[in-house]
Amino acid sequence: MLFSPTPLPLTNHFTTFPEKPQRKSSLFSMASESRLYTFSAETQTKLRKFRLGTSRAKDPQAVIYEIDKKTLEIRPVDDEVYTDVQSLADDLPEHAPRYVLLSYPLTLDSGRLSVPYVMLYYLPVTCNNEVKMLYASAKELMRNTAEVNRIIEIDAAEDIEDIEEKLKET
Repeated sequence: MLFSPTPLPLTNHFTTFPEKPQRKSSLFSMASESRLYTFSAETQTKLRKFRLGTSRAKDPQAVIYEIDKKTLEIRPVDDEVYTDVQSLADDLPEHAPRYVLLSYPLTLDSGRLSVPYVMLYYLPVTCNNEVKMLYASAKELMRNTAEVNRIIEIDAAEDIEDIEEKLKET
């Protein structure tokens, strides 16, 4: 018989399922990136010191970062802090991408001094697709770890010489 002649008693027991955590796309992607790429404690300290130390700088300051292909660690290329845009452009490789953290003091049209802290995403057109993907997938992690608000993409080292105009655009 499909139906019971007597009604079934109503109960206040509900099956509850654990709530699924709300996923935010940037949080989710950053979580997957952070499992793949790493920053040493020393690199994280350097990132923080650079960000805090450049906010009142009188001259441009930049540091070049790379990804180690074997360990997938994001680290500074060397301990050099560039204060000259030309020497920075000269030291960028012709066939490999890099992240460049840049603090560039400039005077706005209003006369106010501004020191934007940006990340240059240097991606030369001559680098291979595997390396492009490696850097592209870690870009947001680097941005969030370095605590920069803006990424400026450049594909030639010579573009750095015109960085002041790009910084004033926004």
